[in-house]
Amino acid sequence: MSPRDTLLSPTAARRVFLALSFTRWFPVGLVVGLLTLWQLERGLTVAQAMTISSAAGLTIFALELPTSGFADAFGRRPVFVVSAVVNVLASSILLVAHSFWAFFAAAVLTGIFRALDSGSLEAWFVDTVHATTPGADVDGALAAQGTVLGGAIASGALVSGGLVWWHPFAGASALVLPVAVFVALNVVHLVAVLVLLREPRGAEHLDASGARRALASAKEAPAVVRDGLGLLRSNRALRGVVCVEVFWSVAMIVFETFQPIRLAELVGGEERAGAIMGPVAAAGWAVFALGAALSGWSSRRIGVTRTAIAARVLNGLGAVVMGLVAGPAALIAAYGVTYLLHGAAGPAHSALLHREAQARNRATVLSMNSMVASVAFGVAAPLLGLLAERTSTQVAMVTAGAVSILGAWFYRHALHAEKARAAEGVTTGPALHPAVD
Repeated sequence: MSPRDTLLSPTAARRVFLALSFTRWFPVGLVVGLLTLWQLERGLTVAQAMTISSAAGLTIFALELPTSGFADAFGRRPVFVVSAVVNVLASSILLVAHSFWAFFAAAVLTGIFRALDSGSLEAWFVDTVHATTPGADVDGALAAQGTVLGGAIASGALVSGGLVWWHPFAGASALVLPVAVFVALNVVHLVAVLVLLREPRGAEHLDASGARRALASAKEAPAVVRDGLGLLRSNRALRGVVCVEVFWSVAMIVFETFQPIRLAELVGGEERAGAIMGPVAAAGWAVFALGAALSGWSSRRIGVTRTAIAARVLNGLGAVVMGLVAGPAALIAAYGVTYLLHGAAGPAHSALLHREAQARNRATVLSMNSMVASVAFGVAAPLLGLLAERTSTQVAMVTAGAVSILGAWFYRHALHAEKARAAEGVTTGPALHPAVD
């Protein structure tokens, strides 16, 4: 038996899950606060930058279900490897882009990467755990992943700010070095995926050729997608949880895209804002990690759904406050609180998705959730960009934050289902603790 076919224990699978989550998200921290500033510095307008973000989102929407169906049918590892390769290509184009269409190409490739990446690692982890611990609840591990994700991006953002302040290349933009390091670390992530990720297969797959395996999996993928869409139609709780993503995505435009734009307005330029955004984004993702940890604590005390509802409402209010404040210090403070609540919402939302999914469609369910988020972001971003250009950045931020609060209403069916489970004494399975091997 080859190392790739060795079934990992829950503890070993958790280590790989968290390690690859770190290598996936640490590079993102290098550009999370700089991407829009990078585009504006190279000549794009706010509306053009928002349109490019829309291109990435709509690409994810178009490819999310086909790629997730293929992942469910063919295997998580191959899809995750391809996603890492595309990520390297997309980030390389981003580094050298100087025009709208070059940035557009990078955005489309990023959308392809994110569609391939979406749900594959998480589905691999859950199914690997369930192979040895059937029905185990993984909300603790998902909360830990949220903490690792937040810590990774925070660390990357802190390094990014240091690189901008250092600015060792005279005559070049201070923003170029973080983007270059971003490309290099995406290569490191690709290597880590190739080395660490193992996915056992049944004997029939081991004996088949790669071509036959791919053909058989491609034939299965449409059925997996149809099954996932059928589940969305018939399952009100799942449909409501997925609908929340529409409104959540609108709020994300405020604290991911408009935040650095507004900060540049307040401090007087992209490079100066870029230097500040490093430590600001680091602090934001650090409190995101804290919020993810608090989510697990809150879920055990008031329930997963109530935690998700509270986090969503308060996160939307935070986005509104970000648009209302008038100084850089107040903006940064509001950004931190908003990101804390963003981190708290994620694990609870993911746990609600996993309650309604099964092993045969788990990646599809996760990708449907991501797909809805992508199309919502893709539609809302350029509209908010136009609103900002015709009114002000603040008006666009307040509008987006207010709209996002409405999404909490769609958790109501999940709340009813949770109450019914509690009344019947039904659980989702034994909790998975880090010490269990």
